[in-house]
This record gives sequence, C-alpha cells and structure tokens, in this order.
Amino acid sequence: MSQYALLIDYKYCTGCHVCEVSCRKEHDIPLDEWGIKLTEMGPVKMQDKWLWDYVPVPSDLCDLCEKRVSEGKKPACVHHCLAQCMELVPVENLSAAMAEHSPKVTAFMPR
Repeated sequence: MSQYALLIDYKYCTGCHVCEVSCRKEHDIPLDEWGIKLTEMGPVKMQDKWLWDYVPVPSDLCDLCEKRVSEGKKPACVHHCLAQCMELVPVENLSAAMAEHSPKVTAFMPR
C-alpha cells in the first residue's frame, strides 16, 4: 500500500465533530481517547477581524483507516466530513494538493 497523508483544510471546518464520532465508531475507541480530536481556536480579535477556527487533529491512534483504504474506501473521517474539508492524498501528490487549497491547510501522516 502506498503512503498517504490526511489533508485538512480547516478554513471550511464547521466544528460538527462528525470526524470524531465516525473515527470512534469505526475503531471502537473508548470515550476517554480519540483517533481524531476537534480543537477550537478562538474567538480572538486580531486588529479589526474576529478569528475562530476549528482544527481536526489526528492522534497517535490514527492509522488513516488502513483497512478501509485497502478496500478502496475513504477513511471514516473523510467519508463522513459534512464540510468536505478532509481528503486522503498520496504523499507524492501532497505538495501539489496543498498548493491548491487555502492557506489554512495542514497535513497529517501517521507514524
């Protein structure tokens, strides 16, 4: 299986927590642990603008749904994301994919 990264364009994340719920259900993760955790940054006033972002952060438990991906499916968080702000990208295409998105983009690769 080729190497993949999870590309998250958090400019569009609405903070719905569906990524957390779908990951927990897919991997049967206990309530005190997370495969992906939604963090909230803000609200904070910077000059004349208010900034308020939600940032999904994968944990060490995230394996990018290796089993689902090997079956040709998307990772659970990507499949269920209501804002469609996550995508699974082959590592060799990561740089180009990041260039296509807003400046509020981050990438995650499991260990």
